[in-house]
Amino acid sequence: MRPLYIILIFFFCTASAQKSLPLDTLKLKEAKDMLADDYGNLYIYKNKDFSFTKYDSLGKQLGKMMLTVPYKVQSVQNPLSLALFSENAQEMKFVDQNMNEIQKVDFKQKFGFIKMAYAEDLQQLWLLDDSTKRLIQYNFRNDTTINAYPFDVSFDDLMDLLVYETKVYILTRKHLRIYSLKFEKLFEAPLENGKRFRRENEAVLIVADNAILKYDPEKGMVKVFEDKDAQIVDKNILSYFEIKANKLYIYSLEKIKETKLQTEPENKQETAPPVTEPSEKTAEEEGKKTEEEKKESIEKAPDHTLQKLIEDTSEVQAAGV
Repeated sequence: MRPLYIILIFFFCTASAQKSLPLDTLKLKEAKDMLADDYGNLYIYKNKDFSFTKYDSLGKQLGKMMLTVPYKVQSVQNPLSLALFSENAQEMKFVDQNMNEIQKVDFKQKFGFIKMAYAEDLQQLWLLDDSTKRLIQYNFRNDTTINAYPFDVSFDDLMDLLVYETKVYILTRKHLRIYSLKFEKLFEAPLENGKRFRRENEAVLIVADNAILKYDPEKGMVKVFEDKDAQIVDKNILSYFEIKANKLYIYSLEKIKETKLQTEPENKQETAPPVTEPSEKTAEEEGKKTEEEKKESIEKAPDHTLQKLIEDTSEVQAAGV
């Protein structure tokens, strides 16, 4: 009964953590990507018509952009300024919270062929130039190149770029690679269907098709969320989001934590303790038991001797001596 009890608890907690959001399935059917900002707004990108649409948590449309060529949305964590890069157009757009273009950076006149761009903030970009094999730190506000580093990596199947604390994170569909600015490879791990990076304070997350992983300098790649039946997944600071069977679901991080806290104690009770612990405990108990028996024998010894003397005296008296 206990395993069934554990399964029922986990199912109940998981069900309570999951909530379907009221977004029309037609809006999700042709979605190529879905992102969630830290305010709970959702962004749907469709490759069919190159549309980029913003919705609130109730499914109400808040804005829409119709793009002429494919764009890669870098991140929507800060909804006041969204960065979109187009390899085809060789430009980066910045969009405000109402999905209006507020600035455009054209790379064609100044650089060779930019394979990927990463907006570090509202002033600096990191650019991977495929023609010169360089990683370029560029201040687009005053149109100056700050630094340029030789970076002769393979640009095949490149999905995303992130530069953080002198480390360069390269994401492809099959691998995560981390380099220093001196082009020294610091880490490499296989990864299926990687899509983009997400940075939360010091944590670097990798969003794949149906899973979200975290890079840990000590443990390597750690999976934090996965649903093999999901079409698209993403997260913000409070929840995980997924599109599954053309429906949108949200999973509360707090509820998932509660689920783990409720199920882990039960699992610990079912798990057999290590062999060394009971053996040491048993030896200790046996030692205590032996000492107690010795004490009892010592304490009882005078009683037995006295009783024997009394019996001997009685026998002597009975014999008339």
